[in-house]
Amino acid sequence: MNLPLNIDWQQILLHLFNFVLLFAILYFLLYQPVKEFMDKRTQYYKKIDDDAKSNFEESKKTKEEYENKLASVDVEISARNEKARKEQEESKARKIKEAEKEAEKIIKDAHETLEKERVKMLKEAQDEISDMVVSVTEKIVLQASTSESYEQFLTAVEKGEKNE
Repeated sequence: MNLPLNIDWQQILLHLFNFVLLFAILYFLLYQPVKEFMDKRTQYYKKIDDDAKSNFEESKKTKEEYENKLASVDVEISARNEKARKEQEESKARKIKEAEKEAEKIIKDAHETLEKERVKMLKEAQDEISDMVVSVTEKIVLQASTSESYEQFLTAVEKGEKNE
């Protein structure tokens, strides 16, 4: 069949069929695998992006938790420092009280010792005085007569009482 302008419909249909066949073959052989590859690649990068976002969110949460812990640690450190300072002050006060008690005890012991020494010295002095009186009386008795010695004894005793 010959149409005007030399158009052969059979040739056009064959070319059209070849074009459709070529398009179908290229579609199945090239376009579909490329499209699948691109879809997989898109999903892969989307998955990586989602993972990165979730990791970023987890990192934010972790950072906030650590900041909260750090703030609580600062508070806890200051509380422990305050507690340690109070314990140190209490210990210092307790040691001062113990030192004061010890000083009072030492002073009390010293007073007792001094009192004992004073009593001892007085006793020794009285003993010496009585020994001196005895020796003086013996000398007087041996040297003088009885009445005279009696007078001297009384005089010595009166002097001894006045000295005490």
